[in-house]
Amino acid sequence: MNAHLDRKLAYVVFRLSLGINLLIHGAGRFLGPGVDAFSSKTTAEFASTPLPAGLVNAFLTVLPFAEFILGSLITLGLFTRWALVLGGLLITALIVGTALRSDWTTVGIQMIYAITYYLLMLNRADNAIALDGLFRVDRG
Repeated sequence: MNAHLDRKLAYVVFRLSLGINLLIHGAGRFLGPGVDAFSSKTTAEFASTPLPAGLVNAFLTVLPFAEFILGSLITLGLFTRWALVLGGLLITALIVGTALRSDWTTVGIQMIYAITYYLLMLNRADNAIALDGLFRVDRG
């Protein structure tokens, strides 16, 4: 019985860790220097890649809000399946851009996020301490 509770507690701590990380990451970008400053500075880092600057800038403009929204959902455990799927796809897109820049140290860090998404998805049956259960959403 205690092992079952331990798995659920471990899941919520792991989920909260990722969710709060994303939430603060996104909020810091639009509450700190601002989205325009973030996207302009970061777009310049992709100048040597084949990615169109307009596409990079558009992605980076949306990124802080996507991080904030997905981080909020993951933190609350609301629509967890889809928040994790979208978060996993988001980190995949970030890995593509970072790999095109040949920034392998950052790709390594991003791979840790990809593994985190994988583990949270794989163990989603342990997501008992979440708003999904309260509102009976995303249970399948």
